[in-house]
Amino acid sequence: MPIAPIMQAMPRRLAQLYAGLILYGLSMALQVQAMLGLGPWDVFHEGVAEHTGLSFGMVVIATSFVVLLLWIPLRQMPGLGTISNALVVGLAADLGLSFIPEGTTLPVQVLMLAAGVGLNAVAGAAYLGANLGPGARDGLMTGFVKLTGASVGKVRTTIELSIMAIGFALGGTVGLGTIVYALSIGPLLQLMIPTFKAPAPVPA
Repeated sequence: MPIAPIMQAMPRRLAQLYAGLILYGLSMALQVQAMLGLGPWDVFHEGVAEHTGLSFGMVVIATSFVVLLLWIPLRQMPGLGTISNALVVGLAADLGLSFIPEGTTLPVQVLMLAAGVGLNAVAGAAYLGANLGPGARDGLMTGFVKLTGASVGKVRTTIELSIMAIGFALGGTVGLGTIVYALSIGPLLQLMIPTFKAPAPVPA
């Protein structure tokens, strides 16, 4: 692919990346405050936060950098989007938790959950579609796929069930939201990514 269209699209890609990451963090906060259960990684983040005294967002950031260390033996290369993801999502999540109130009735909680999962998919499609590098957790998955030769579905399920079990043991919230997220996020991302897809970078 010629490099000119990619460079011309860079301002859009950067704006899309950072808008997506900020929205991703805010959508996580919305799901936390719905109190109906979290996605697998967020169950872990919440559980660790309860035992360390760190904020939810700080645990998200710390976990991202720990996971990035696991990229080294897997020979995964981070991009701008990878490092930005590790920092921005956690900060945005803490920002959201500072002003989004807890759901007080079941209808409000369900609405918050639905909005959180839907916005999470939009945000994920935006930052992935920017083609500036996957998040730490996505890169961990693709690294293990390359290493083991197993399918994406099998590797992702194994990682997420394992991390959710650890998070649940630490006190993270598993519930309706966990099931809704697990069943819907993949199809929603698949539906939305084409809308946000930017020109891919030129191979080195």
